[in-house]
Amino acid sequence: MNFGIRLPATPSGARFARHCAVGQLHGWGWAPDSEASRTVALLVAELATNATRHGRLRGRQFRLRLTLYPEGPTLRVEVTDARPERRPPTPGTLKPADPDSDSGRGLLLVEALSTHWGTAGGDPYTKTVWCEIALK
Repeated sequence: MNFGIRLPATPSGARFARHCAVGQLHGWGWAPDSEASRTVALLVAELATNATRHGRLRGRQFRLRLTLYPEGPTLRVEVTDARPERRPPTPGTLKPADPDSDSGRGLLLVEALSTHWGTAGGDPYTKTVWCEIALK
């Protein structure tokens, strides 16, 4: 099962991505107050916020795509932005955030809460940061 939406690369677009993900997961059978839904909401919020902060290009949107694999079940979250040259560090190479910093923990959360994550470049104009979550 798939769900996809394009959103403005703004903070409100990132918030709406989180709401869309929780709503779609609810439609697939996971209550909004379930642990799975809360985890997905956090992961989508982090990836969408990164897309709006680091992947924003004036006049371009970002895309949220959810794919549910019934085996497991597993959810794949993909956030595609317009800055392919701005790739995050590779999985397993993230450095701990400075304790005094207000940012720098998003991908650490993604790495801790997902079973797999990474980046992909499908074309010269975009990059996709993705993660997979085992749903319970």
